[in-house]
Amino acid sequence: MDIKTASALHRLRLISVPEALSFPALLIFGTLLSWLTGIDYLKMPLGMLHGILFLIYSVFLLDVWNKAKWPFKKVALFFLLSLVPFGGLYGEKLLKREEADSVMAARARREAANAA
Repeated sequence: MDIKTASALHRLRLISVPEALSFPALLIFGTLLSWLTGIDYLKMPLGMLHGILFLIYSVFLLDVWNKAKWPFKKVALFFLLSLVPFGGLYGEKLLKREEADSVMAARARREAANAA
């Protein structure tokens, strides 16, 4: 794996946790706060923050798709995980495993090239 692909995977991993937690933490909290206190002006900024995180996640996912040459099924899985509350946490776990496997494969290729 080249450095651009590794950095794209790492960026996707970094944004997946905040995006996964933004739905329950921001949207549900904002809605409950609105219902309990009658303060409606917090829902829009909290919803917008969640939307921005989702858009960043989607752009990073497309970047990984382009650079890592993932099959469509894998990209669709990560997109669907971003739609499920806390699904991005499982996606981050999968990304961590993918990143570790790719690092090990790159080291094995490098050692094989040095041994030859």
